[in-house]
Amino acid sequence: MLEEFNVPKPTRIEKVETILWDKWLLLKIHCEDGTVGIGEGGVHGWQRPTQTMIETMEPYLLGKNPDHIEHHYQWLYRSSHFMGSVVQGALSAIDIALWDIKGKRLEVPIFDLMGGKTRDRVRCYMHVGSGDFGSADDLAKDALNAVKQGFTAVRFTPFSSDYYLHKSYSEWADEAVKRVSAVRETVGSDVDICVEIHRQMNPAESIALGRRLEEFNPFFYEDPMLPDSPAIMGEVAKKCNIPIATGERFTTIFEYQQLLEAKAASYVRPDLCLCGGLSGCKKVAAMAEAHHVKVIPHNPLSPISTAACVQLDACIPNFALQEYTGESEPPKSELLLKPLELKGGYITVPDGPGLGVEINEEALKMPEDPKVLDTPIGFDGSVQDR
Repeated sequence: MLEEFNVPKPTRIEKVETILWDKWLLLKIHCEDGTVGIGEGGVHGWQRPTQTMIETMEPYLLGKNPDHIEHHYQWLYRSSHFMGSVVQGALSAIDIALWDIKGKRLEVPIFDLMGGKTRDRVRCYMHVGSGDFGSADDLAKDALNAVKQGFTAVRFTPFSSDYYLHKSYSEWADEAVKRVSAVRETVGSDVDICVEIHRQMNPAESIALGRRLEEFNPFFYEDPMLPDSPAIMGEVAKKCNIPIATGERFTTIFEYQQLLEAKAASYVRPDLCLCGGLSGCKKVAAMAEAHHVKVIPHNPLSPISTAACVQLDACIPNFALQEYTGESEPPKSELLLKPLELKGGYITVPDGPGLGVEINEEALKMPEDPKVLDTPIGFDGSVQDR
């Protein structure tokens, strides 16, 4: 009877495999019927502890039916009495891999299992700015280059690479205004500019700079201060006439609940490899929709993370933009047998089963290149945020 309706027979998880690849942590979950689901854990810089957490969770998963995604998430989440980014990074990787398994076994994309497609293409923004951020003119030229590639939105940090050595707020803020102005003047009004502060200001500074940036009409003003206090971020949002985007560091739906209740963001930035995978971030998107807030998934990781983001983007009504860090150069360009199609600044939503992508096994031979802890020190010897 199951075969008559093309429903696969139940299977069991038989192996959980973690792979430290370049700067990222990938996951494979193998089933008895030969299906292999892929996922990624997104604690940026903490791949080894996250790997250890997945290995700690492995005994529970072995022998289980992979279809029971929410049940497995709840069991593993509630068994971890002390939560945090490492636990959630592990759970996120597992969740993504289990959805990939379900889609592959049913021969449908994940978005079909999560409500169906709401769009055919996913609009992306491109990071711009050289490694050392360069001058204002260099930043503007890089932004224009992204526009020539077809991107209709760009994101950048409006500070020089030695921002932490500034000795006055005025000097710092003037430099930021100069850079944002240069980008806006160069790309024109047809392109959205997204300003990323990386939590480098206190609330008063965030408000003051935000007001000065209003004239450039930024699409969003991201993480102007530490996101630890939704109430204070709400004050910043209230006093700045530009949209706030935040949330990339959040690991649970409960943090987003506080953020949304405080009216602290116009855009939420859930990380699928950190905030509960596809299951968790679909919940975040629904919560945001109820508050008339749109979603811009955080995505600083590998093409597996990008593929998961695209599945979410394809099935939610309140999607706004997708972070895209570039996947045309090695090692990222080598990870997938068939890379996601990027055309004119949009990723085409793949129709293949599960995540719609397959790993190039040869690429996995690349060794780990772990992130080295490096925190900037200010001119006075104090620790600065990054």
